[in-house]
Amino acid sequence: MMIKATDLTKTYQMGPNEIRALINVSLSIEAGEYVAIIGPSGSGKSTLMNVLGGLDRPDSGRYFFDGEDVLAMNDDALAAFRGSKIGFVFQSFQLLPRLSARLNIELPLVYAGMVPGERRRRAEAMLVKVGLGQRGDSRPSQLSGGQQQRVAIARALASEPRLMLCDEPTGALDQKTGREILDLLEALNRQGSTVLMVTHDLQIASRARRIIEMRDGAVIRDGAPQ
Repeated sequence: MMIKATDLTKTYQMGPNEIRALINVSLSIEAGEYVAIIGPSGSGKSTLMNVLGGLDRPDSGRYFFDGEDVLAMNDDALAAFRGSKIGFVFQSFQLLPRLSARLNIELPLVYAGMVPGERRRRAEAMLVKVGLGQRGDSRPSQLSGGQQQRVAIARALASEPRLMLCDEPTGALDQKTGREILDLLEALNRQGSTVLMVTHDLQIASRARRIIEMRDGAVIRDGAPQ
């Protein structure tokens, strides 16, 4: 079992009001799955993704990743967990505009301590994998939105993570380009990548093999697309 989470709860204080973002959420995810988490704004799906990615801690509950107790990790161990186990893909790409596509991909490998020659080889291999083998020297401003998201996916793959977390990965793209990105994620999943995608769009979620639906901080459905 890659992910085993039990009774996760998370509450935020918004002025005088308490917002219950997660309410006793339990789930498990096997290696090699392609899972979509869906729900309207405020349903808790992004909070759940942040907890599973080690970006936020729940108020209570248990969370194990590959048998390790993530919630028992200190900040340094949690940073190492994110860097080695999780690849993040965001709606807004989050590429550094002054760096080339290849150097954007290399950046997390710098933090991981990889030597320059190996970083370059890994980044170039990832560019080929996402269909951008000839665009390594291009800056983000010289790439289309779809190409920028491909670079972001390549960056997420560069550290060979156990899990890819994708937060609305097609949200900033037109419909045709969005389909191309979903095709790429499906191809990566077939090659063995575990993909967890957060989306509010049921049509996009239906491309996944399993859907976890959330509402008001709780899981209300977990199963195959209907």
